[in-house]
Amino acid sequence: MSLAPRLDLRQSQSLVMTPQLQQAIKLLALSNLEIETFIAEEVERNPLLDAQGGDDGGPSEQADSGEDFEPRDGPADASELILGGGEASGEAALDVDLAVEAFHHDSASDSIGGLDGGLGINGVGGGGSEDGPDLDSLGTSDLSLADHLLAQAGSSVSGPDLFIAQHLIDQIDECGYLTASLREIAERLGVPLARVEAVLGVIQTFDPTGVGARDLAECLALQAKEADRYDPCMARLIDNLELVARGDLARLRRICNVDDEDLADMIRELRNYDPKPGCRYGGDPVPAVTPDIFVARRGNGWAVEINAATLPRLLVNRAYYAEVSGGKQDKASKAWLTDMLASANWLVKALDQRQRTIIKVASEIVKQQEGFFLKGVAHLRPLTLRQVADAIEMHESTVSRVTSNKYLSCARGLFELKYFFTSAIQSADGGEAVSAEAVKSAIKTLIAAEDPKKILSDDTLVEMLNAKGFDIARRTVAKYREAMGIGSSVQRRRQKALEGAG
Repeated sequence: MSLAPRLDLRQSQSLVMTPQLQQAIKLLALSNLEIETFIAEEVERNPLLDAQGGDDGGPSEQADSGEDFEPRDGPADASELILGGGEASGEAALDVDLAVEAFHHDSASDSIGGLDGGLGINGVGGGGSEDGPDLDSLGTSDLSLADHLLAQAGSSVSGPDLFIAQHLIDQIDECGYLTASLREIAERLGVPLARVEAVLGVIQTFDPTGVGARDLAECLALQAKEADRYDPCMARLIDNLELVARGDLARLRRICNVDDEDLADMIRELRNYDPKPGCRYGGDPVPAVTPDIFVARRGNGWAVEINAATLPRLLVNRAYYAEVSGGKQDKASKAWLTDMLASANWLVKALDQRQRTIIKVASEIVKQQEGFFLKGVAHLRPLTLRQVADAIEMHESTVSRVTSNKYLSCARGLFELKYFFTSAIQSADGGEAVSAEAVKSAIKTLIAAEDPKKILSDDTLVEMLNAKGFDIARRTVAKYREAMGIGSSVQRRRQKALEGAG
């Protein structure tokens, strides 16, 4: 074995992802609104790109019942007319697993992190006209709670008291509660505690009623005083909110010294108060969820198409390119112009391929979950990413990216694509497995229809679900019930008692 230094020449192969291919894969995980932002940035950077308003020219899918959801052959769209080919083209280029060791990574930036995100289904956004009302602006007030309180303080107090009021308002959280100790504030400002309490009393008269309270009981008491309902009985009821939460009506009747009718009236009054008065002001508006895909019944089949209203149509301005390239230019300018043309061509093709991939995945989901679209959540089938990936001959990671941050709009509402992928619950009679979402729907239906005088326990729910053909354990019922925000039988019994009293 020689220990002398020497120079060897070795030949090896490695699979390297180009930056363009990495970007194309990232595009799969972006929603239509995120793509719109991305396109705007690219149009600003590349003078050869022109973005037109969204239209219905995107790829769509039509299939009949019983037939495969395969891409239909149709006339070439703008991207196909512009492009004559290019490297890493086609679905196969985007259908890769970035986690495998086959790829060579020159640096940490070569690895693409997941772009998965969650969005709650809050509403449906549409492509309305530009002259229509801005519904998003109606969600919350532009005026913050602090500004609203400071405006009232300026007309109610002055001098040193105004300074104390401003300091107190700074310590009020977004729900309207004072979060700091009055003693600490008095020591910090160097003023008597009684004076701080007096200024706080003034703030507690401001709109909204209940603001400046130090706890829930004080907040409700302020609202009861404003409504002229703060008598000794109501005061004792508010002082025993923990009994109200537990539904201990018998003990509340004894403490408040009232009969059933008076207690019911007091509880009804208490329910009309706002436990978080400050939430009416400020805060970020809840963004509307805009669907990325539309699904509609067409004859015996389904039409699946991209929401083109949120996607600007991207074109390469070849006339401008011909005009600029025809003039005199140095070597650097020519190279830059060539790069801009290649980048524009690639982006148009990548966006077109992204749409086709999304349509292909969404069409397979509609095919697999046709029972849901026809009959509802009770007919939702168990489905995994691998099943869809195998059916359309793509990698599982590609399907995962396509279904991230995407929403599907159909006659039954707006759903995230991830919603259609659920685990399986075995059938009690040995038949076909059912979706976990179908079981959750059955649990919710049974609880909604339960007799207030005969609340269903988890064991009873298990028996009723087994009778319906669901082979499910008690702990699974409890897990699903808690995931849907439904209380236990004891909690529901107390809630029903309170509702009956109210």
